[in-house]
Amino acid sequence: MKIIKFGVALSVAILLLSFCNTSQTQKVDFLVGTWKIEGKETYEAWAIENDKLVGESFKKRGEQKYVTETLEIKKEGGKWVYIATVKNQNNGQGIPFTLQEVKDDLYSFENPAHDFPKKIQYKILTKNSLQVSVLGAGDKGFSYKMEKQ
Repeated sequence: MKIIKFGVALSVAILLLSFCNTSQTQKVDFLVGTWKIEGKETYEAWAIENDKLVGESFKKRGEQKYVTETLEIKKEGGKWVYIATVKNQNNGQGIPFTLQEVKDDLYSFENPAHDFPKKIQYKILTKNSLQVSVLGAGDKGFSYKMEKQ
């Protein structure tokens, strides 16, 4: 009887661990893929790499691709951090934005100490469309819609 109870307990523990060990990127993996800004030849492309998301923002002119910034979302200190590195800005250093809020499919990455932007927000509209808001002081800034390619 003790062996059966131990076997059941072990099975339950293994099952629980398998649910807990889902990909580290599961919370932000909705971004994976290539997204096009509505009405422009500007894109964001994201992929999972070693339990983090890596991406780039780029423009296309004909067949030529021009990367304007590199992106990364990873866990640091138990929190998701979005790091944007813009070409020819900030001496090549990335600017971190910490995920502060997830509510109603709105993911708000924030860095109140940064001049602009202070917030980068992704709102899931459908599985193939997102609303992105880039906001400064007083939540003033701009927004655009992206469609999955």
